[in-house]
Amino acid sequence: MAEASTPKSIERKMSALDWGRLLLLGAIWGGSFFFARIAVAEMHPLTLVFFRVGIAAAALHVYLLARGQSFRQAVPLAGSFLLLGLINNVIPFSLIFAGQTAMGAGLASVLNATTPFWTILLANTFTADEKLSWNKVAGVMLGIAGVAVMVGPGLVASLGGPVWAKFAMIGASLSYAVALIYARRFKGLPPVIVATGQLTASALLMLPVVLFWNGADGLFVASAPVWTAVLALSLLSTAFAYILYFSLLGSAGSTNASLVTLVVPVSAILLGFVFLGERLEAFEVAGMLLIGVGLVTIDGRVFRRR
Repeated sequence: MAEASTPKSIERKMSALDWGRLLLLGAIWGGSFFFARIAVAEMHPLTLVFFRVGIAAAALHVYLLARGQSFRQAVPLAGSFLLLGLINNVIPFSLIFAGQTAMGAGLASVLNATTPFWTILLANTFTADEKLSWNKVAGVMLGIAGVAVMVGPGLVASLGGPVWAKFAMIGASLSYAVALIYARRFKGLPPVIVATGQLTASALLMLPVVLFWNGADGLFVASAPVWTAVLALSLLSTAFAYILYFSLLGSAGSTNASLVTLVVPVSAILLGFVFLGERLEAFEVAGMLLIGVGLVTIDGRVFRRR
């Protein structure tokens, strides 16, 4: 009898609301490249990470206070939030920063898009409701291939460079995958509490990193347009985005939430085309279509099942 009931819980399904959250989250995080592009012109990347998570955490605490919602329920989990902030923000942000100093953006995008692959493997091992299925594996591989095609000539140009940089990017993707599995333990908490806890912990962890790397001199020196971009990055692409992210994780599961890494590069290219007048190449469209096929395959509703 126990075996007969198992198949009902081995695969998490995404509702229309979940797909909407995923696409919205991908659009928001794709748009973060606009704000980051402005900010890094005057601000060191690690300093930008600190302000991004710090301002977002402060904004969420104000939001909780305005709503009369207590953060006390997260205090007993302070150690868990520190670990979540470490593996979901500090480690991957630092590895991505280090890797991108020695490799092209094209290959970095492809390696970042492997996050769903690692998440599938970890979820199959450590969860009971996110087991491997043919459509998940096939869909993720199609998605990764789509990102590679969408990068096009930029991928070929960035294949060189040191091996350590490639391992740094893969390490970031693995860290994100571990964080997705680990974050399941916060399922009983409201998404806004989880987002606030993670970002608060990340800000506390990033402060000594920034002071050690750059020092305190010039920490707050930047022009008004840069601070505007930092605020947009913090409030929209971090505070609101992580509430959306943890809502998606709670309802759709780790593997499905990780698919946002396939949507982000599509969003970034389309936003550049619409708002910056950047040219949309044929190989980029082909890559987007391939990613779309991958997402449809993962959803699986268009296929007949036994």
